[in-house]
Amino acid sequence: MSDDPQQDGKAGPRVPRWAARSKVASAGGDGPAGAGPGPGSGSGGKGGKFRPKRTGWRRVIPTWRMVLGGFLLILLLIAGGLVAGYVLVPIPAANQAAQAQSNVYLYADGSQIARDGKVNRENVPLSQVPKATQEAVLAAEDRDFYSESAVDPVAMLRAAWNTVTGKGKQSGSTITQQYVKNYYLGQEQTLTRKAKEFFIAIKLDRERSKSEILEGYLNTSYYGRNAYGIQAAAQAYYSKNSDRLTTAEGAYLATLLNAPSAYDVAAHPENRQRAVDRWNYVLDGMVKKKWISESERATLKFPTPGKAKPPTGLSGQRGYLVEAVRDYLTKNDIIDDQTLAAGGYRITTTIDKKRQDALVKAVDEKLMDELGTSKADRYVRAGGTSIDPATGNVVAMYGGIDYARQYVNSATRRDYQVGSIFKPIVFSSAVANNSVTQDGRRITPNTVYDGTNKREAVNNGRGTGFSPENEDGRSYGPITVSTATDKSVNAVYAQMGVDVGPQKVKETAIDLGVPKDTPSLGSSQGAISLGTATPSVLDMTQVYATLANHGKQRAYSLVGKATKGGETVELPDRGEKTAVPRNAADTTTSILRSVIESPGGTGAEARAAGRPAAGKTGTAEEDRAAWFAGYTPELATVVAVLGQDPDSGAQKPLYGAAGLPRINGGGFPARIWAQYTADALKGKPEKDFDLELEEGADQQPSQEPSASGASPSGSAASPTDSAPPTGPTGEPPSGRPTTAPGPSFPTYPTQEPTTGPTQDWPTVEPPTGGIDGGTVGGPGGVGGGRGGIGGGVGGDGGMNGYGGGYGGGYGGWENLPGM
Repeated sequence: MSDDPQQDGKAGPRVPRWAARSKVASAGGDGPAGAGPGPGSGSGGKGGKFRPKRTGWRRVIPTWRMVLGGFLLILLLIAGGLVAGYVLVPIPAANQAAQAQSNVYLYADGSQIARDGKVNRENVPLSQVPKATQEAVLAAEDRDFYSESAVDPVAMLRAAWNTVTGKGKQSGSTITQQYVKNYYLGQEQTLTRKAKEFFIAIKLDRERSKSEILEGYLNTSYYGRNAYGIQAAAQAYYSKNSDRLTTAEGAYLATLLNAPSAYDVAAHPENRQRAVDRWNYVLDGMVKKKWISESERATLKFPTPGKAKPPTGLSGQRGYLVEAVRDYLTKNDIIDDQTLAAGGYRITTTIDKKRQDALVKAVDEKLMDELGTSKADRYVRAGGTSIDPATGNVVAMYGGIDYARQYVNSATRRDYQVGSIFKPIVFSSAVANNSVTQDGRRITPNTVYDGTNKREAVNNGRGTGFSPENEDGRSYGPITVSTATDKSVNAVYAQMGVDVGPQKVKETAIDLGVPKDTPSLGSSQGAISLGTATPSVLDMTQVYATLANHGKQRAYSLVGKATKGGETVELPDRGEKTAVPRNAADTTTSILRSVIESPGGTGAEARAAGRPAAGKTGTAEEDRAAWFAGYTPELATVVAVLGQDPDSGAQKPLYGAAGLPRINGGGFPARIWAQYTADALKGKPEKDFDLELEEGADQQPSQEPSASGASPSGSAASPTDSAPPTGPTGEPPSGRPTTAPGPSFPTYPTQEPTTGPTQDWPTVEPPTGGIDGGTVGGPGGVGGGRGGIGGGVGGDGGMNGYGGGYGGGYGGWENLPGM
């Protein structure tokens, strides 16, 4: 048989069968013109089948072979990396951070405030930790610890995704990984540390038992109060050894692992509900895992921890400053609790030593030196904070008489009502929102309201059920907003809050600096105007600093610089933002100047600062707190005097403290403010306010109130012992007329309002009640005395005036004395 290929009867060149494929193709190409490619032509086709070349956009799309090859290559690299990591990363010796270093805290000028960091740790075997406490920790941190692997990649990816998408930083770490971080590595948030943690955890899980790992975790975790490990925590919170912990106590210590600073209810009583919620979460997890029964769970009560025992090195004001700085760093996600507790940081605060000393001196001389040994004197606490409005820096803070004696920082706690120092927020909101009264008049300092005592606030012709009492039950009849601010008339601001709308008031408060999670802020509703919310002294200083800065805000800061090992810690950007329009802030400033400068103003004591100033007094329900908030153009300061039982921690009225019937904002707080402000600004040139007021704010009233508008509810007109209405604010008293006629005052309501009604306030009459009045009225200065049989709350009648009566006629819903 011939070896020549068959040509189907056609002549053609002979091509050897062993010839290269390319040559065959070439040979085929020599065929007759017009002949197509032979069966063997082309390249890459299966079985010699022709496949056209990829052209156009198809050239950039990978083939399935490329995709599969790339995927296999990635798997190979990952597998190789895991093997290499496991082999190359050893289990190291315990790190030095497990023995915690000191943090150094400095004043703004570089001088030292304090050094913390002495390690409080005592390791105990797992046998000395009750089984219920162990299970509580697992319920809180890692419920599948005994059955799962050392790492949970899915949880890690989920945590990374939540962090990237802004849902908060999450670790996604198992207990094994957390133990590795605590004991072998460090707290720094880096990819290198996380990778090492991953491999060491896998190795450790193969070489150690689960019980050994859990024991190590319990002994290395930080529980707050400088307590490292479960034994130190048991002593710090319950003054007992770890083996004596109850199920409820163990669950609380497990709660602390999530946020030691935030959940210490002794240091932050305002966070009690959050701590209780987390405690319940832990117990519910124990029930779900069948570690305790439903019936046992039902019998458990929240175990309030004992008082803290601060280190002696943090006595005096130092401990308060250090605690406030720690809270600032952790709450702003600059450094977390565990990392900060590991130590090694050098932290320069914003605290100005000269001003800090001036604030402490003012509190001592104007308040503490006036106290005796009575039961009421033991209740007295004080808090103060001062902020530079231009920078937002906290330059001074007074937390209490001594951190070693009074652990809770009175400047940062959020559990006392602020009273009438909240009213400027209401007025600022009115101007910012172009709000009008029920009959359509724009709200300005000269707008006339009905100041009748217990007048029910109305909305669109309907009563709201909100009828707050003025201080001492006084009725003022028609009164301008400016004068109502001078005298802190509750009836006026209750109606103004309705006119503006409680929701808008809340939004303005948050914009000015009140934290949105402030206790009672969300639930205050109609009463929000009278200060039923409980922001801290520091929070309210932020608000007044924003007003001083013409409505522009820089979020406050307590830290100027932080370094560790020569590396600088990144601090958050605090760029300036507009909280309220300038005319809203400046017009508010103008009426707050009148509070200090007008003859009948409740803040007259603040004149002693000797500088142009604006401010507001405030008193909480049942006189449990007295406030003064004020500012000059260059310094904003808030001072509070608080009542608290030193044994039970319960809030107490200040009746009888310092030998006075009551303490109000125009007394000790205003005097402290005045002395501090004078000393803090000593040697600096006097600076006046540069104000841009809202339209109509600088116009004098031109009409007498009409007879029909004098007292819509039939109550008496303005009392004879109060100062007459004053004109617009913003000018010193010498430039004002002694009397100021006002525009006609309409009976509510006379026409439909221009804005729709709001619905989020009470619609029923609030309960009444209060403390029976005293029997003797005392002398009054400018503004008149108080008291008498069945009289109102005894106290300051005005400038240097105070009266008798411990509190008669003090009923009404959430009664907040105006001062």
